[in-house]
Amino acid sequence: MAKKESLIKGTLILVVATLLVRILSIGQRIPLEHMFGDIGNAAYGLATNVYLMLLTVASAGIPSTLSKMVSERYALNKPHEVHRIFRAALIFSAISGVVMTVFLYLVAPFYAEHIAKVPEASLAIRALAPALLLFPATAMIRGYFQGRGNMTAPAISQIVEQILRVVTAIGLAFMMLHMGYSDQWLAAGASFGGVLGSIGAFGAMLYYLVKRKKEDRSAPLAASLYEESTIPYKKIYTDIFKLSVPIVLTSLAVTAVNFIDGSIVKLLLSGKIGEVLAEQSLAYLTSRAQMIAGIPPILAIALSTSLIPVISAAFTRNDVSHLRSQVTLAMRISILTSMPIVIALSTTAYSVNGLLFKSLDGSSIVGLLTLMTIFQVTMMTSNSILLSIGKPNYSMIHVGIGIVAKIIGSYVLSYLWGIYGIITATGLCFFIITILNLRMIKKIVPFSIMGKRWVGFLVTVIVLSGIGYSLNQAGIQMVSVFADRIAFFLTCCIVGAVVATLYPVLLIVLRVIRQDDLKGFPTPLRKIISPLMKLQRG
Repeated sequence: MAKKESLIKGTLILVVATLLVRILSIGQRIPLEHMFGDIGNAAYGLATNVYLMLLTVASAGIPSTLSKMVSERYALNKPHEVHRIFRAALIFSAISGVVMTVFLYLVAPFYAEHIAKVPEASLAIRALAPALLLFPATAMIRGYFQGRGNMTAPAISQIVEQILRVVTAIGLAFMMLHMGYSDQWLAAGASFGGVLGSIGAFGAMLYYLVKRKKEDRSAPLAASLYEESTIPYKKIYTDIFKLSVPIVLTSLAVTAVNFIDGSIVKLLLSGKIGEVLAEQSLAYLTSRAQMIAGIPPILAIALSTSLIPVISAAFTRNDVSHLRSQVTLAMRISILTSMPIVIALSTTAYSVNGLLFKSLDGSSIVGLLTLMTIFQVTMMTSNSILLSIGKPNYSMIHVGIGIVAKIIGSYVLSYLWGIYGIITATGLCFFIITILNLRMIKKIVPFSIMGKRWVGFLVTVIVLSGIGYSLNQAGIQMVSVFADRIAFFLTCCIVGAVVATLYPVLLIVLRVIRQDDLKGFPTPLRKIISPLMKLQRG
């Protein structure tokens, strides 16, 4: 039970941090979206997608690898090997940071003009390049702390990073707007916020690292922890890259899909709907839809990060019973807790769009992409489980298959449904990866997510989607009584409250959640749900 609580506690810490980071991110994008025109929004969105993809490559999956290796060394009572492994990871991070920064700065003009067909994005991409200098090292230190079961330090560094990024991005863009700079320069100024964010994040992690070193030196195991390991660096790097290469390719799934979309939207749609409308679609996708669609996977991101050391330790000890329970818990929590957010945001896409942004255009793009994120949630969680049980090669192969399906699907479906075909191909990509992952996991760790309860779950989703959409359609009629944004805000609140209230009730009435399941829930959630179980007995 202690291990399960550590998973839940670590997940909750990261959920809170990730939620705050997402709120800050949305708080940043709203004023920027109002300051930018279509060119600025497209340029800033492309710069962010390119940066996130290269950041994943620069880190090379080593944070997750480091988390796994550190937790395994402690499970095997070999703490002295951790220090040398960590040092090797930091050396790699310094080299990769320099290489990726130079690479991004040099290739930015070619990518923006010849691939994405948005030459104005070159400045914004270059403005973000220096952030790659420190982020790999920051990521390594975060992985080290996660491997030692400390989720608080990485969480705080994420919050510090985002605060500095938001303040700098909005501040620079606002000043440049009033100084008469063009859209592409505004996007570059906002992008530079990422550089200040990287400095803040690195500073926060450095503080916690120094603090941890002091605590270790005064601990009973200090001598064994700092005993010099004889493991050659060559072996460490061999072990790291053997595991991290599959991880980096797996981790690229979401960022690669966003990068692909940013690169092909104008290419595929310009001949069909014209260059101006294609650029608008790209702006709506990158500046609005991808931001809103990033909310439902928040729990999956936190869960995926926190379950790696817990499941890895259980797998290393060959504790099959605990391993099965943790895998089941991880998949079940990720699906059950993400679904109501997906329902609420996708059914109120029109109101959310009107509330946050300067026009109602692109609402259906926001709604469809948000709906597809449920498969992103299951993909991310199952990818992390495969990593934790030592099978990252399979998740890498599955992601590769999904990306191929995404590219082919985008080209085929865009001719049928335009931008909606491209978004549908995204959902198809995540769904295929999920199915392949679950199939492989069940061969190693037999488990069942919900068994025969899927029917009740699907009925819950369909009923709540219908209710949410109907309430949204009724709520937006309030624009004839209130100011538009007030009407949209009230509509979002009403739909959110109804979905949040009815969702657990329907899950219990339809026996998706049963009395026996409560023992696996965290105490606060158990206290909330227990009284509702009377509905099931009735």
